[in-house]
Amino acid sequence: MAAALALAERGVGQTGLNPSVGCIIVKEGIVVGRGWTQKGGRPHAEAMALAQAGSAAHGSVIYVTLEPCAHQSDRGPACALLLMDARPARVVVALEDPDLRTAGEGIKALMAAGIAVETGVMASEARKSLAGFLSRMQLLRPFVTLKIATSLDGQIAMADGSSRWITGDIARAHSHIERARADAILVGSGTVKADAPQLNVRLTGLEHRSPRKVMLGSGDAPDGWEIIRAPADIAKLDCNNVMVEGGAATATAFLKAGLVDRLSLYRAPIFIGAGKACLGDIGLGQLADAHGLWQLCDSRSLGKDRLEVYERAN
Repeated sequence: MAAALALAERGVGQTGLNPSVGCIIVKEGIVVGRGWTQKGGRPHAEAMALAQAGSAAHGSVIYVTLEPCAHQSDRGPACALLLMDARPARVVVALEDPDLRTAGEGIKALMAAGIAVETGVMASEARKSLAGFLSRMQLLRPFVTLKIATSLDGQIAMADGSSRWITGDIARAHSHIERARADAILVGSGTVKADAPQLNVRLTGLEHRSPRKVMLGSGDAPDGWEIIRAPADIAKLDCNNVMVEGGAATATAFLKAGLVDRLSLYRAPIFIGAGKACLGDIGLGQLADAHGLWQLCDSRSLGKDRLEVYERAN
């Protein structure tokens, strides 16, 4: 299952409204097929793995990170039917599919066909991998990651607005990897007007994974950009993962609206002093209300800089 989850990561940010799923097929201790959801959402992971395995899938054990879909689509057959035709001995599923079109029906169909099914294997890891899809199913909006790069004293720019570069090359490269995992990247209209950001992925071999560009605010956006008027309008973007990059007003707006699920905080070992703070008023009534909302889930050095990743505690 860990290998299937690793495969699923390849499709994050590339599968449209579909979840990015991984699948491994094992026969007599040998991997005979593997797959992950392809760009645009098709083929599904199971279809890709079964095509590779061929007749070897018969009697095998199939590991898949999300319950095989049970609903028919104009874009391809239901994965539960494909698995039933392949006749594996057992199917191991990390998470049941919350999509009401499947929602347990895929598992029921496999069991009715005499195929053993085991569920819940590495379920917590699968929830993290499928966070964007699960957010869209359960909260009706994409999963939002807020990225902030600051000095040690929480400044994102000098007083005159100059901010290139606060962090070093390694930290910036890491942030571009995170961009490559997003469906869309969002900044405020002030940032668009002041910086004319490219918001692309500038890593060799990953340029094609540059996300959709979204501007928060009013006015005209550059060609190829989308516009939303308020943070809540991310629900209209029809995607799984959104990365919010700036600036301070936009970060403040998303936090104030309670729409940040993950915070990626890059900190450079510098002091700026009287500069531009990373946040404004987020509507905090009293200090006690600030505690218990976030939990640290990752921390690492990136060259001379430091990355801390926090997720909502609930």
